[in-house]
Amino acid sequence: MIRKMLIANDGSKGGQAALAAALDLAKRLDVGLTMICVEELPRFPTSIDEVDEAEREAGGVFDKVVAAAKAKAQAEGAPFEAQIVAGHPVSSIVEFVQRGGYDLLVVGYMGHSALYNRIIGSTTDRLVELAPCKVLVVK
Repeated sequence: MIRKMLIANDGSKGGQAALAAALDLAKRLDVGLTMICVEELPRFPTSIDEVDEAEREAGGVFDKVVAAAKAKAQAEGAPFEAQIVAGHPVSSIVEFVQRGGYDLLVVGYMGHSALYNRIIGSTTDRLVELAPCKVLVVK
């Protein structure tokens, strides 16, 4: 049973497809939808000031993504809230799912080359592997 749903949206084409699917599913199941946007921190920050700056900028990068998502949710009559956090996408989303007790995580598929996926991997693959709940990947 799905009681709480989270969508991870980075504003990409895959993120937008996931948002559309999540809004439709939230309406059908009559559950609220929370969206998380993660402003990625530098992998190895050189100072605490660099981390502070990244956190301050987190809201600015995703303001348009959140505003568009809120407008879409409102037009469809779906209960919706959004959170913007600074951190590393996979660990931040997994932690958010755990803290919030979400039953379903909806993510978009972002196609990369086979070489990229083999060497670096993908955020979606890691979320499917590590999320402590069901994961719906929208292509």
